[in-house]
Amino acid sequence: MLELRRAGELLLLALALGGCGAARVSLGAGPRNYAPDDYPFIQQRWTRKASLLSMQDLDDKLTATATFESWDFRWAYVTRYAEDFRLTEKERTRMMTAELDDARQFHRFYIALYTSTQHRYADLTKPGTAWVVRLVDSQGHEIEPVEIQKIAKPSPVDRKYFPYTSVWRQAFRVKFRRRVSGSDAGIDDNQASWIALRFSGTEGASELQWNLDTESR
Repeated sequence: MLELRRAGELLLLALALGGCGAARVSLGAGPRNYAPDDYPFIQQRWTRKASLLSMQDLDDKLTATATFESWDFRWAYVTRYAEDFRLTEKERTRMMTAELDDARQFHRFYIALYTSTQHRYADLTKPGTAWVVRLVDSQGHEIEPVEIQKIAKPSPVDRKYFPYTSVWRQAFRVKFRRRVSGSDAGIDDNQASWIALRFSGTEGASELQWNLDTESR
């Protein structure tokens, strides 16, 4: 019985640490040479998924999927969006500039959650939520979101560009402020070997982790 319990704990750990074995990604800025058809591959590169399961009662406590809307991701996103909506060059440039300016200031994530608890307890915007989300890094830093936006009715764009969106999940956009030059507060993009979204609550904790390519900084 003890061996079975230990095996269940190991399975829980493996499922909860989403992204630990994923390829490294770069937070470096600069131009990209993406075509519209590259978007699905870039979206997958920046997406992580983890499940927190209770082996005792075979219950899915939390399944979280998130896309890190990094500089690299946003370049691919705008390229695809401009093609789909037939934007003019001026419109595309305006959208790209706005997205990249925002990426310099914030780390943004598109998140979809499924939980076996009552729907309202999985709402990250409510005071009584069963889960809190933080951004953490390998250096031990941890920060709270500056904004959590619930997407009550995901749009056709949300469903197309983030295909894990479904009626069974609650979707959110979560924003964290990037570290300001000269400050020691916040996530250290230049020193961390990984950053992660951490979901924690009374049922346990789960992390979605992005391993960083330190050579491209």
